[in-house]
Amino acid sequence: MKVLKKVFRNLEREMYKSSWFDDGWEIYNRGVYLQLYKDNWYNQNQGGIHFETFIEAREVKQKAFPICMHAEEDCPSQQAFIKEFMALERDRIKNWKGYQIGEGYSICKRILPLNFKNLEQRLLEEFNRLRQLEKGVEQALCLVQA
Repeated sequence: MKVLKKVFRNLEREMYKSSWFDDGWEIYNRGVYLQLYKDNWYNQNQGGIHFETFIEAREVKQKAFPICMHAEEDCPSQQAFIKEFMALERDRIKNWKGYQIGEGYSICKRILPLNFKNLEQRLLEEFNRLRQLEKGVEQALCLVQA
């Protein structure tokens, strides 16, 4: 787990250095669990809208881990948000290799093989892919708050 904590620290450091990061992005890093979200996505308590990954004991044992998008209970008008967001972004997500549309608060998910070779870079690439959903999140939030 020590190696994984270092991977997550390095990933966080790389995100902070990215040109896009200063635009209201936030990171919650709990060692082997990380969320990326915008400051207006109701995720101050980690229960709003966010992109997430984790590699805990179960994932190490299974040699696979998820990267996903959630809209949890702190998301205003959660079900209406999910409906509006999916109307905007479902096709894009379906075209991403390996991504599946989720159920409930889980918007989408991809399971990646746990291979330590280039792990930080692979995680950064996946978060950069998920970041493309930013405009859809913003639009859906505007629609449900109107």
